[in-house]
Amino acid sequence: MGEEEREQAPPQVSVLIVSEDNAPALRRCLQALEGSVERERFEILVIDNGSQDESPRLDSDFPEATFLRLPRRFGVVKALNIGMRTARGEFFLFLAPEVEVAPETIARLADYLVAESAVMAVCPMLVDAEGKPCEQFYRLPDAAGALRAARKGRWEPVAAPRSDSEPVAVEFPSLAALMIRSYFLKGLRYIDERYGQSWADAEIAAQVRRAARKIMLLPGLKVRLTASDVPGLRREPRVRALYSADWALGAARYAGKHFGFLAGLKIRILVTLEAILGALAGLVTLRDVSYRFARAGYLLSGQKLDGTQRIL
Repeated sequence: MGEEEREQAPPQVSVLIVSEDNAPALRRCLQALEGSVERERFEILVIDNGSQDESPRLDSDFPEATFLRLPRRFGVVKALNIGMRTARGEFFLFLAPEVEVAPETIARLADYLVAESAVMAVCPMLVDAEGKPCEQFYRLPDAAGALRAARKGRWEPVAAPRSDSEPVAVEFPSLAALMIRSYFLKGLRYIDERYGQSWADAEIAAQVRRAARKIMLLPGLKVRLTASDVPGLRREPRVRALYSADWALGAARYAGKHFGFLAGLKIRILVTLEAILGALAGLVTLRDVSYRFARAGYLLSGQKLDGTQRIL
C-alpha cells in the first residue's frame, strides 16, 4: 500500500465526545487523546451541543480534531447520532469530556475488540484522581426499575466487578467511556431519537443484551474521570426542570419500548401526577415553586430536550 493510500484509509476508531459548556474538561480530554500512542488509528469528533462558553473555539488549539457545532442544545441522543453519521471508524468510542485517557487506552480497547469477535463492546475502568473506582456500572432496569429511576433521577448503581486484570463481563456500564462496534449501532439505525438528553446508556446496554452479545470491562486499563461543575444555565429553575422531566420521560420511553406500552404509560402518569402534587405542595411551602411548576408542565406536555426550547 502506497503512502497516499495509507493517508486515505479510514480510521479504525472514531472517538465521539458530546460537550456542553465544559471547555476546561474538554481541553484536558483532548490533550490526553492527542498524547495517545498510535494516534493515527483514530479520529476525534467533538459534537458541541450548543455551548455558550469557549468550547466552540477550541478547534484552533486542536486542529486534528473535527468539531461539529450544533446551533442549539438538541440533547445527547441526537448529538451522538449526528456524530456517528459523520464518523468513519470501525469502532465508536463514546467519551465524556470529563474523562482523560491513558496513552495506551484506545489502542488496547481496539485491539481487544479485534481479538474477541464475539464481544460487542468494551470499556476501561473509570477512576478518580486518587485512583479509586468511580460509579460506572448499573443495574439494567426492568419495568419496576425504570419507575424507580424515573422517581430518583438516577439509575441503580452496582459495585464494580472484583477483578484486577482479567476481562470481565458487565451488563450496563456508563457511556462515559465505552467502545462499541459501529456496525451494531448502524444496524439499529443509531440510537432511538425518541429519547432526548437521557437514557442512551441504558438503551445501548439493552440492545446489546437483546442481541445476546457481551460488554466487557478491562479492569487493568484505567482512565481518569474528573467531576465538573454544573454549568450556570443548568442551575436555573426552568432549565433544571427541563432536564429532570427529560429524564423521567426517557424512563417512560424505555419502559414502553422494552416492556410494553402500558409499562411506559404507567411511569408517565405516575411521575406526572407526583409532579403536579409536588407543585401544589410548593405553593404551601414556598420552596422551589418555579422549578416544580415548570417540571409538571414539561411532563404534562411530554417536553423532552430536543432543540426546540428557547430557554436554552
